[in-house]
Amino acid sequence: MDRSGRICGVQRSGGGVPKLAVASAELTTTGLAGDVQSNRKYHGGPERALCLFSAEVIAALQAQGHPISAGAAGENLTIAGLEWVALMPGTTLRVGAQAVIQIASYTTPCSKIAGCFQDRDPRRVSQDLHPGWSRLYARVLTVGTVAIGDAVTVVMD
Repeated sequence: MDRSGRICGVQRSGGGVPKLAVASAELTTTGLAGDVQSNRKYHGGPERALCLFSAEVIAALQAQGHPISAGAAGENLTIAGLEWVALMPGTTLRVGAQAVIQIASYTTPCSKIAGCFQDRDPRRVSQDLHPGWSRLYARVLTVGTVAIGDAVTVVMD
């Protein structure tokens, strides 16, 4: 497994999607400072503090004709260089100089991201239907600042 990658996008919003690019943000136990989720029943909170997605998966989806871009599907961190299919709940990652996060679950795609897909079917990134193509939720174990270009390293699978 590729054990190191880098952050190529940091995104947040005042509610909903798309999440908009910022250069860096403080990572707290409840997510990125300044990021708000429109529906807290299904998004956010300590077990879903961060939404992660792969730059390579986004590029593959674009190559298939889907109009997706970084942040459009609601992810807070877009990460390049990790073997996405090998990441699973329980995997711990060091992000930047201080932050440590642990993958908590695969996301459940919702209708709010339908516009990211040419057929408007967000199940294209469902772990159950398309293993290895899902976004991931992570809990924050150690807070810190995260920024574009920061290293992301698998510290425990």
